[in-house]
Amino acid sequence: MFGYVTANEPELKVKDYHKYKAYYCGLCQSLKRQYGSAGQLTLAYDMTFVIILLTSLYESETKAESHRCKMHPLKPQPMLENEITEYAADMNLIMAYYHLEDDWKDEKKVAGLLGSMTLKRKVEKAIRKYPRQSRVIREEMAKLSEYESQGIQEVDYPAGCFGRLMEEMMVYKEDCWEQQLRGIGFYLGKYIYIMDAYEDLDKDLEKGTYNPLKKMHEEAGYEERCRDILCMMIGECARNFEILPCVLDVDILRNILYDGVWKHYRKIQEKKSEEKEDDKESL
Repeated sequence: MFGYVTANEPELKVKDYHKYKAYYCGLCQSLKRQYGSAGQLTLAYDMTFVIILLTSLYESETKAESHRCKMHPLKPQPMLENEITEYAADMNLIMAYYHLEDDWKDEKKVAGLLGSMTLKRKVEKAIRKYPRQSRVIREEMAKLSEYESQGIQEVDYPAGCFGRLMEEMMVYKEDCWEQQLRGIGFYLGKYIYIMDAYEDLDKDLEKGTYNPLKKMHEEAGYEERCRDILCMMIGECARNFEILPCVLDVDILRNILYDGVWKHYRKIQEKKSEEKEDDKESL
């Protein structure tokens, strides 16, 4: 995942922000314990949302501990872990593995080859443990690579791939909440993919690399259309979320869904405004 689903610290109560960080540090600790330092390198903020959401929904018993780490060698950091944290660590590793594997197959990136080789033995256990999720992630990543290699400019196709793999990953249990969890995962996944493409467009135009928004960028009303699409994705995600009976940490979850997901978007707009001002001054 790409790090677009995070909390917005200034708008959170101090205790809630510390709890959010404790879940994140708990995921890092779980990756280290299960997969070593190589596993920790796959750590993504986006998965913290999944942990908090599923923990709230299933009211999982959570243990609080404190540990030192490479990032904080002097002061032990609060960490929250439960069965959901271990599940998220497995999903995190599976996602990272297939992404690195595709990087090598499609673009012959040496980092992709070395990374996938490093994770291969570690990830096999997780793949066997979660065959349903692993199969869908593998198939959708392969389909996504195919769309990208073909240069598909209908953004809904590649974004749909990422939506479906997020959808499957969000379903921890196939129970009465499956439909809502699938809705959250699908639209959140599409949002993440489209936001990533939106952020990378200028770089991809300069390098001549694939971006599904290139064609749309040439059309009138590009900025408004992108914002409308992103708003629709998060709107559908939030609609499914509000159906769930989440009480624990609901303020953190709403902060992420209604504000935190827009942090990158606001930064992009600020950067564009600064560039426009620089252009005016240079004239």
